[in-house]
Amino acid sequence: MRERKQRFFVFGFGLGVCWVLGILPGWCNDVDLPPEVIENSPVLQRWRRQVPNVLQEIENKPSFPTRLRVGYSQFSSTAGVNLGVEDVFIEGTRLTMSGEYQRAFNGQSERYGGDLRYYLRPLGSYVNVAPVVGYRHLQTNRYSTDGVNLGARLLLVLSRGGGADISLTQSWVSPGTDEEVGLTTLSLGYAVTRSLRVSTVIQKQNAPQDKDSRVGVVWEWIP
Repeated sequence: MRERKQRFFVFGFGLGVCWVLGILPGWCNDVDLPPEVIENSPVLQRWRRQVPNVLQEIENKPSFPTRLRVGYSQFSSTAGVNLGVEDVFIEGTRLTMSGEYQRAFNGQSERYGGDLRYYLRPLGSYVNVAPVVGYRHLQTNRYSTDGVNLGARLLLVLSRGGGADISLTQSWVSPGTDEEVGLTTLSLGYAVTRSLRVSTVIQKQNAPQDKDSRVGVVWEWIP
């Protein structure tokens, strides 16, 4: 067992040298490693066929996935439903699309809209920032407004691939007008299985007529 671990270490070191120096994968195939180790490792099989550009993959493969959302929301005075989709990637760009629909069961509160987010750092980054531009319709028992939604989003990826992340979004609906409404949204997501996550959402809605808040628990499915 100890000898096998040593061979595995030598092989891994050799692969790293191949990648750094750009040597053809054929050189790496000459490293003596038990066949059963290679057969049980998809990663080693891939590296023997072709040495990947690891740095490029890390930078460009998104560290966060697209998610379909459905859940429960608790508004200030009543409960409701929360539906949405987060970060649908536009291929070849750092641009994503998101949308949401929220409605109280008593019909006194309704919110819906969609956003475009352009992530300024490579999609594989653990910390990213994105300007947000979109549309929102907001309706409560005190007021109703709709218009352009402008803001920014901070994303902290704690575990790649949707394992865990935290996001903070600050935006303004109809900015610069008498109907301007500020939206502050904090979301914490954690994977339960490979394709299922649970997320907690806290949102503050600040309007001249009233201040409102919402707390939600959302199930997220990763396609």
